[in-house]
Amino acid sequence: MSRRASLPGASELFRLTSSPALDLPPQAPPEPAEPAKPAGNGRTEQLARSAAPHGSGRTKHDAKITVYVSGDELVAMEQARLTLRAKHDLVVDRGRLVREAVAVLLADFDQNGEESVLVQRLRVVGSDGGETEG
Repeated sequence: MSRRASLPGASELFRLTSSPALDLPPQAPPEPAEPAKPAGNGRTEQLARSAAPHGSGRTKHDAKITVYVSGDELVAMEQARLTLRAKHDLVVDRGRLVREAVAVLLADFDQNGEESVLVQRLRVVGSDGGETEG
């Protein structure tokens, strides 16, 4: 009697599988409620064509970015996540927290433009990422 466990082969582990949910024909995306209005320069506004008013939540995402944050920023994010859980009964992961923050920031930028939080904060930070003097 062998003491070695028998494991399935690679062809069994990596075989194609099918799921009833995956076999459904793709649905057409819903029509936008209101067409995007052209900006002053003739292009549609960035938010209208690229981001939802809310973060995308827990869905399968087809694009990925990597963002590096400082230790202090990571601790602040974790504290916010834990506060959301403890005081507001909202259980969210870091990805959802970041997606919601980006959605809020882009909506503010779309609505307020020059006076948006994004523009104001980026003006304070120099092109090298450090704060400008002044």
